Amino acid sequence: ALEPLSVGLAIGVASALTGYLSHPRFYCSYVECCPRAGQRLNATALKAQLDNRLFGQHLAKDVVLKAVLGFSNNPSPKKPLMLSLHGWAGTGKNFLSQILAEQVHPAGLRSKFVHLFLATLHFPHQDQVKLYKEQLQNWIRGNVSACPSSVFIFDEMDKMHPGVIDAIKPFLDYYEEVDGVSYRKAIFIFLSNAGGDLINKAALDFWTSGKRREDIQLKDLEALLSVGVFNNKNSGLWHSSIIDRNLIDYFVPFLPLEQKHVKMCVRAEMTARGYVVDEKIVQAVADEMTYFPREQKIYSDKGCKTVQAKLDIHEDL
Repeated sequence: ALEPLSVGLAIGVASALTGYLSHPRFYCSYVECCPRAGQRLNATALKAQLDNRLFGQHLAKDVVLKAVLGFSNNPSPKKPLMLSLHGWAGTGKNFLSQILAEQVHPAGLRSKFVHLFLATLHFPHQDQVKLYKEQLQNWIRGNVSACPSSVFIFDEMDKMHPGVIDAIKPFLDYYEEVDGVSYRKAIFIFLSNAGGDLINKAALDFWTSGKRREDIQLKDLEALLSVGVFNNKNSGLWHSSIIDRNLIDYFVPFLPLEQKHVKMCVRAEMTARGYVVDEKIVQAVADEMTYFPREQKIYSDKGCKTVQAKLDIHEDL
């Protein structure tokens, strides 16, 4: 027969062990958990990532850093954070959204709380807009119910069929709850090439007038972008109620990249591959890129998008 003392000790040990194993800190070290309420972003880590990995985008870095940290530090935001990133391909829009996602959820795009939508993949057919809107609302409702700080990234907004994205308008508005769910801690990010021509023209005008690239401010481009995208029939935000209701917190411009920025991308890629940085190869890759305007050749017309592929052909690494 077991002694009462032994039984009591065994029960106590078992209870303590069960309590330890079920403690959120232990559990979340093995299974991804939604961030706790009130958990703030690491401002130093986010700034370091933006400084070390995103090149030539002083405006985007400054705006996003301030916007995201202000949102994270606000214990009671009135609405979700809504960022719309604009610029030509290869300028860093996807890169920045990945960095941000990783800071909110360490697994980044692999996180079950980060959701990436591609217009041409998830919403390809114009005659299915009504169905897409219903599916999108159900998907967002379910995921925010599971994790209030969910991140939603909508890529290829310039290829989105007009009207689809308006389905998320109720979730972006100034409501405390929608059908019993609060969306105020979620982050929504749009990525679009729309407005890229406007941004490039403004950057070229600054260069032509002898002004420094770093002197371009958000006020020089944001109003231009919002109107241009709203009236662009080739944009998923054409005549969108999201813009009409001023629910996008920031239109973030990504400037065209100069050759010096392309070189920074090449060096970063070589370092990531474990190569010793060879400046001759850096210059060779940068020279293989094409630039515009045709006469001055100031800006890379593909940004850093083809750097990896061009680096692959240099076998002398």
